[in-house]
Amino acid sequence: MFYAPYPNKQINIPYLLKIGSGKVKKIGKYLADKNLVNAAVFWSEGIQHLLSERFYPGMEENKVKIVYEQDVRFINIEEITKITFNLPKTTDVIIGIGGGKALDFAKFCAHLLRLPFISVPTSTSNDGFCSPNSSLIVDGKRKTVKASIPFGVVADLDVIKESPQICLYSGVGDMVSKITALYDWKQAAERGLDRYNDFASLMSYNSLTLLFNKHSTNINETSFQRSLVNSLLTSGIAMEIAGSSRPASGSEHLISHGLDAVSRRPRMHGLQVGVATYLCALLQNNPSTSYVRDILSVTGFFNYIKQDPLSKDDFIKALQMAPTIKANYYTVLSEPDSFARALQIIDKDTILNQIIRY
Repeated sequence: MFYAPYPNKQINIPYLLKIGSGKVKKIGKYLADKNLVNAAVFWSEGIQHLLSERFYPGMEENKVKIVYEQDVRFINIEEITKITFNLPKTTDVIIGIGGGKALDFAKFCAHLLRLPFISVPTSTSNDGFCSPNSSLIVDGKRKTVKASIPFGVVADLDVIKESPQICLYSGVGDMVSKITALYDWKQAAERGLDRYNDFASLMSYNSLTLLFNKHSTNINETSFQRSLVNSLLTSGIAMEIAGSSRPASGSEHLISHGLDAVSRRPRMHGLQVGVATYLCALLQNNPSTSYVRDILSVTGFFNYIKQDPLSKDDFIKALQMAPTIKANYYTVLSEPDSFARALQIIDKDTILNQIIRY
């Protein structure tokens, strides 16, 4: 495959970055300081009630007007587009507060209008809060759609600490997936099927080092949660540098997308991705397989999944579907014998026996 010469590329990074305690109360000040005074706010369902006493007083005190707000219940691209182009013309900033749907909705809305987007994650379930993409429903199917990296990220550790443990485990699963994603990307580049970016790869690897080599792996400690936010944020910036999701998404994400499509009861994204990462590491003969196993063991991820294992029937269907999800996208699942080998690994590996079951 022939590639044109490498172009010069402008890299966007968040201009406003606030991570710490009590940050939701200060969002109004952060916006006023940047002269962003007319905000459209998109909330995850149930979050507005929980955060209203922290959020609204700071907005009023700093004379930031909320010109539009709504709870996000859907993420189909047609409805988002309709709402986006009917927002008040005075809108000069878009804020997304909550989890995946609200942030994906608000991010894509801001991208369409070329307005600054402020991402306010209330959990650490995945790296979407700082990625340059949105996961939306397009023609009835979940697809990754190009958007823009946030202008600002405000992560309140007090709020994140209040989130359910499932969100923390999901974040761990999404973070460890960088190991298999980077391996897939490198293999694709060596086959002439993709272009590799060394700096984006370095950023993605560093996001793992930042999280798992710094301190205790107790997910309930504030220090771990702060590092998890930092690591997920760094992963998002790696995608911006690469110009694709390759530094953070490979075979393991394809399996998760397959599970979303076929499962009778899909699980949170990062939980599915974490399980698939361990399988794909074994399938790749990845030199860091023992590292993946150790991380998912010591953080309690495997034990958490064991309490409610993934359906083996659903997982096998997702495995069959996974290589077809993205056209011209090489991963280990593209190899002709990958499906048969994956079934053998699932049957023989002690850990997988406990977390993928009939």
